[in-house]
Order: sequence, then structure tokens, then C-alpha cells
Amino acid sequence: MDEGRRHFLRDLFQEVVVKTADAFRTGSEEKRQEHDLEAFFESYESSYALTLNYPDDILLESARQAGIRTEGREKIEIVREMFLRKGGESNRS
Repeated sequence: MDEGRRHFLRDLFQEVVVKTADAFRTGSEEKRQEHDLEAFFESYESSYALTLNYPDDILLESARQAGIRTEGREKIEIVREMFLRKGGESNRS
């Protein structure tokens, strides 16, 4: 194999490995953030700052103004939706 091809293949292989590693790190970080978000909204105690500490009347009015359905839903579900709509987890839906 000539030296030019060897360098090309080596450089290409190195580029593929770097891109694959970067994609793996990005995917791992996204999965970790998703897990942390689910753990945060797992119970009222773990999401205290956004659920139990937020007055019901203000929460419900804020949700309605944001176009979030509140009837028949748990407070934690409403708060989670508001959090995601307002940019939580980088606007993940």
C-alpha cells in the first residue's frame, strides 16, 4: 500500500474514532440528564421547590396562561410540563 493511502486511512480512522467517542459522550450526557429529570419529578419530596413550595392558585393560573391543561392532573405533572416548556432540559419534550 502506498504511503499516501496509508496516511489517508489512518487519518480517516482517527477521525471516525474521535467522532464516535464524541457522539457517545453526548448521548451519555443526554441520557444522564433525562434520568436526573425523571428522578427529580419522581415524587413531591424530590421536586419540593417546584411542587409543594409553589402556591396552588399561582401554579394553576400560570399553567393556564401557558396553555397547559390542569383539570384532572396531578400538580407534579403540571409543574413538570411547565418546567419543560419554559426551557428545562434545553427545551426537551
